Amino acid sequence: MTSLNVLISGAGVAGTTLAELLTRSGHRVTLVERAPTLRHTGYAVDFRGAAFDVLSELGILESVRRHDTKMTGTAILDRDGTQVDHLPAEAFAGELEVPKHVLNELLYALTVDHVEYRFGTSITSLTQTETEVTAELTDGTAATYDLVFGADGVYSKVRQLAFAPHSVALQHLGLSGAGFTMPNFLALDHSGLLRAVNGTAVYLFNSADPDRLTVSLSFGTPSGALDRLARADQEAATRTAFAGDTWHTPRLLEAMSEASDFYFSSNAQVHLDSWATGRIALLGDAGYCAAPAAGMGTSQALLGARSLARHLATADHAEAFARYEAELRPYVTENQTNGRSAAALFGGAQED
Repeated sequence: MTSLNVLISGAGVAGTTLAELLTRSGHRVTLVERAPTLRHTGYAVDFRGAAFDVLSELGILESVRRHDTKMTGTAILDRDGTQVDHLPAEAFAGELEVPKHVLNELLYALTVDHVEYRFGTSITSLTQTETEVTAELTDGTAATYDLVFGADGVYSKVRQLAFAPHSVALQHLGLSGAGFTMPNFLALDHSGLLRAVNGTAVYLFNSADPDRLTVSLSFGTPSGALDRLARADQEAATRTAFAGDTWHTPRLLEAMSEASDFYFSSNAQVHLDSWATGRIALLGDAGYCAAPAAGMGTSQALLGARSLARHLATADHAEAFARYEAELRPYVTENQTNGRSAAALFGGAQED
């Protein structure tokens, strides 16, 4: 098999997993990441079904298991904070859940010796012919590659350059929200609380750190425009959505402004007719995000990377890309259907 020179955009789960599997097949991989360093923030990630096979193949399954958050479940509360139902741990934590930074660090350690990482760098243009792709980068350099992969998330630059603008590829699910951590004033112990009222949802949980409470404040929005605004505007929108709410909400809103790990995002799905064009292909959230509320992003990233690597080991890129999409699209379609339902649970608009 001919060794390929490959460029991957995005050092998340999809990109690093693909990088590892491709180097095992003898390919040379350069991975560019917009962030200046490895990301150490984000919610916990969970694993379901066949994703365990990929972790095992990577050789990190037992290491991942050692960081299990051991969630016990989530209490469903009414407006007054009275429990009315209970969801098992699997509803939000899958079969295994770990802090996101743990998985990022394990994958980075697995790949750093044989993958060229270029942090603080992203792609500015892509030009392809039948035989190669030329990528220009933000650091002013340019190089040609046999294949380019976009694993750079919902707002993928690769997708924007080579496939479609965000306005075409993204389907907003009517839900946005702020996330952060604060002192665990409710003394939750590896458990969560979910309170949905009038198109808003408060989700609180404690997992890895007994002293910290992770807070998610979700509310209905007509678009994902808030994602592109400054933090002050995002906080203001969140306060407006929860104005007049009682329970612990005023305390949560106060903690939001003090949080050093504030995060804001909208639930959106990515829909494309094809995940490949010529020598460029997408994987993970960049190609087929099912929505964060679905809890399937990590599993889709792992399975997509493995599928691509396996098919590239036995076929040329055109055939490999076709097989990859045929294999994964039914799985993605099911997850996206579930993602719309999950977003509705948190106050978003469910669509057929």
